Amino acid sequence: MPEYGLTFFVALAMAFVITPGVIWLAFRTGALDTPEARKVHKQPVPRIGGLGIYLAFMAAMGVYLMTAEVPADVEQGLTGLLIGGSLIVVLGLLDDYFNLPAKVKLLGQIGCAGLAMAYGVRIDFISDPFGDVLYLYDYVAIPGTLFWIVGLTNTVNLIDGLDGLAAGVSTIAAVTIFLVALQQNFLLVAVVTAALAGAAFGFLYYNFNPARIFMGDTGSMFLGFMLSGISVIGAVKSAATIALIVPILALGLPILDTAFAIVRRKLAGVPIMKPDKGHLHHRLLSLGFTQRQAVLLMYTISALLGTSAVAVTEVSPGFALLILVGVVASVLYGAKRLGIFHLNNTAHTH
Repeated sequence: MPEYGLTFFVALAMAFVITPGVIWLAFRTGALDTPEARKVHKQPVPRIGGLGIYLAFMAAMGVYLMTAEVPADVEQGLTGLLIGGSLIVVLGLLDDYFNLPAKVKLLGQIGCAGLAMAYGVRIDFISDPFGDVLYLYDYVAIPGTLFWIVGLTNTVNLIDGLDGLAAGVSTIAAVTIFLVALQQNFLLVAVVTAALAGAAFGFLYYNFNPARIFMGDTGSMFLGFMLSGISVIGAVKSAATIALIVPILALGLPILDTAFAIVRRKLAGVPIMKPDKGHLHHRLLSLGFTQRQAVLLMYTISALLGTSAVAVTEVSPGFALLILVGVVASVLYGAKRLGIFHLNNTAHTH
């Protein structure tokens, strides 16, 4: 079995086995998401499911590291990513138990990202479809990488609004980056993304509607952090790849949902950080979709975006540009039809 197949199945099995224990731990320690007026669940639900995702992922990576040699040129970056990911899980657990202030969470995220960057996880250059490479000075590379990692960490966190949504979208994104990594012959990235996909997919068994456990900030921040970091150290840094288009498309749904939220709140004259009920999943619920229908539709959108990400690495630059223009036009049209740019306070979330 290929190494990436091994890590996928180990992570999948471990998530399936470990998550019931996390559910038990959450009930024992009071890590519960209690029902409120703006939420749809009626009973307290455990909310530290991300711990199960993390442990499953680390178990798979442990098996890999014991049985394979990590290339020296990426070993340091992988070490930084695993340490930073472990610390982001600690931050998420603290938030799930004690509801940390937003500024404290942000500072913690910056610290975890900075640690990974200290190990070489950095966007040092970008490339265009024609193979031209632009090397970045430190004063661009450092804040750019920081914005990328912290931004994606929070976008996955923000999309965690319905049962199974963040876990499924993250699985699709991980599979997308995995496929591109195989195309570009980046075995390590394939191994890591396979482990991440397996952990998230195994957790989804307990998280799909009706959810027996939520991933909480522990899970959503970990998945966002790992996907952002993997995309930096792996295939998307290749000059043959269209800069950071692959992970942007792979994570297109949470990225666009966050971008639309910022625009929507700006247009309405309300603070950017003020929560609202205008996210895509809120709109779908308000249109009469059930939770399962809304989530499955958003899976489909993510899969189409992921397919586009794989396609742009396989076609000519001109055709790739046409694909990107088509994707952007379709997204903007759909967003306008759904009223994404207008505040809405009628929908609910978990």
